[in-house]
Amino acid sequence: MTEVTQMKCACESCLCVVSLSDAVMKDEKAYCSAACANGHPDGTGCGHSGCGCQ
Repeated sequence: MTEVTQMKCACESCLCVVSLSDAVMKDEKAYCSAACANGHPDGTGCGHSGCGCQ
């Protein structure tokens, strides 16, 4: 049996893979940042290099 330790950020437009130990959890989904977890309320992305989510 293999334990999942990383997964894609739950934000649809985000390209980030997040470690579950570092993830921002909301509604039992893992996000790479508070911006993604909150639905990008101010229109800014997650700020991670190479990712253009918003």
